[in-house]
Amino acid sequence: MTSSRVYVWTWLAGREEPVVAGALDSDDDGRLHFVYGRSYLERPDAVPLSEPELPLQRGGQPPPYGRDLAGCLADGAPDAWGRRIILRRLLASDARDADPSALPEITYLLESGTDRVGANDFQSSPETYVARETSATLEELLLASDRLQAGERFSKEIDQVLDAGSSAGGARPKAHVTAADGRALIAKLSTPTDTYPVVKGEAAALELARRAGLNVAASERITVGDRDVLLVERFDRTPGTGRRHALVSALTLLNLGEMHARYATYPDFADMVRARFTDPRATLIELYSRMVFNVLIGNRDDHARNHAAFWNGRDLTLTPAYDLDPQPRATGEASQAMAITRAGDRRSRLATCIEASADFLVSEDHAHEIVERLVQTIRDEFDDVADMVGLTDLDRQVLWGRALLHPYAFEGYVSTSP
Repeated sequence: MTSSRVYVWTWLAGREEPVVAGALDSDDDGRLHFVYGRSYLERPDAVPLSEPELPLQRGGQPPPYGRDLAGCLADGAPDAWGRRIILRRLLASDARDADPSALPEITYLLESGTDRVGANDFQSSPETYVARETSATLEELLLASDRLQAGERFSKEIDQVLDAGSSAGGARPKAHVTAADGRALIAKLSTPTDTYPVVKGEAAALELARRAGLNVAASERITVGDRDVLLVERFDRTPGTGRRHALVSALTLLNLGEMHARYATYPDFADMVRARFTDPRATLIELYSRMVFNVLIGNRDDHARNHAAFWNGRDLTLTPAYDLDPQPRATGEASQAMAITRAGDRRSRLATCIEASADFLVSEDHAHEIVERLVQTIRDEFDDVADMVGLTDLDRQVLWGRALLHPYAFEGYVSTSP
């Protein structure tokens, strides 16, 4: 793909068909500058794709310093897994060893599937929208992803199956699929090289979070052949319609790129909630509870791309929680991907969470109540949830105490329960 221009299409609120919002032009360094189309600016229902990042105005808007693409557009770009698929297809090489920088960003945008996260999409034409999607069964997806990870040679037909996952984010194999009842789902696939029950672990975490009263994406763990697959319902789609809902990640809201994601903190995100979100008080309590829950289940992949908000052009609203991944460890000390305190303390401890409670407008007493409730829910519900998602006795031993309720989480914490 040698084009230096890509057109950004978007689904406006309540509409089932996309419109052209503008275009991206590549400069000599490969950075993509965005410009709104005149027809879009003249629409009475036009909204900025993100604000203050891409305000509704004429003229070119360069990406933030040090980045190739505006954050709200990067949120819909393929991540590690999708890029591996594209590298495999275009370079005909073992994607495990290929350098992602071998292809320009504009190629990844135009070669990935169009059923991407959020309401934006990328096309080579400003006049005709063409969906780039491949229909595949879960059995086909599992086989194709296994072969890709093993570096095996395979057919053009298998390449086409893999395209169903080329617009998906994250580093693990996944794909966008449609249920028989029309619901849009993300299928997260287990792999032969998994060293612990990754899929069943996330299924358990999502169900525990739901039982603890957190707002989480609907999900179901199924078996395909002898393999586990987690189906997560997409909250950026309206079932049975063509409507898509705009999202922006916390990474974008904090004006950070991938290279600087380590500087994201929960208190900074809490500041954003207070300033710009709907129902900020309740949202702060939800965000604080999610942070505590991540510590309690050993989810250390809570980076800023794994938090997001709906965007309607005026207001931000926290999306349901997703990507809750318990990660067993044999060692003690651990850290969260996002710092818990404003000073940068990211240690995975409840004591650290209590220290940060004021940044969420949560009193220390209320913080203890949240902690105790979440701990008790995990203890009371784990066995039932484990049965529900099919965790074996060995699976439970791997997760319990090594991910969920790891002793390090309680280091320095003084319970207020009687």
